[in-house]
Amino acid sequence: MPYTHPIADRIEPAMKHATGKVDKLRRHLLLGALVSMAQPVLAQSLVLTPQQTEGPFYPDQLPLDQDNDLTMVASRHAPAAGEITDLTGRILDARGKPLQGVVIEIWQVDNNGHYIHTADASTSNDANFQGFGRFETGQDGAYRFRTIKPVPYPGRTPHIHVKLHKGGRELLTTQMYVRGHALNERDAILRSIRDPAQRASVLVPFLPSNERSGQLAARFDIVLGLTPAT
Repeated sequence: MPYTHPIADRIEPAMKHATGKVDKLRRHLLLGALVSMAQPVLAQSLVLTPQQTEGPFYPDQLPLDQDNDLTMVASRHAPAAGEITDLTGRILDARGKPLQGVVIEIWQVDNNGHYIHTADASTSNDANFQGFGRFETGQDGAYRFRTIKPVPYPGRTPHIHVKLHKGGRELLTTQMYVRGHALNERDAILRSIRDPAQRASVLVPFLPSNERSGQLAARFDIVLGLTPAT
């Protein structure tokens, strides 16, 4: 029978227990260090969404229907003309944190190239297109709209206007564009974004939807350089 010592028998398990605690602590510290190292990398990889002009056609008379589905107007049964698109994304701060309670507004021309604005009223306005919508982000910072793929009109490449605000404070006004459209290189407002990374950040691919046959999907994440007051 091998020799054992009563004190040694008690010390050895205690040492193993202590070693296990040390190893666990080391793993915890290592994980924390990796997370801390990743945060600056993420922050450096995010491109701030550039400020752009609001333009002259923010609705001067807001529609009664202001929800996030611009393709259907209350009391009307026909959908808007155009390529129906699910537009989604998240609103983040400069470190990648989702921002809750931010109201995002979008407005754009209908499929015939007209805004819902008295200065752009025409008999060719699509009465089935809402033209303006709002959505408030939740904890994940996400937003969702149903709209149409933007179309060009004289002097402008296709685009959607975007405005963010919270608690009465305006955070950002910008525009998003259709990636790869032939008119992009001639659009003075888009070309006014001098930083190549920022310009690329507002060029959005409109792709066939994986969820809705015959429709499109587009994703536009917005990164703010300031944190809204809570």
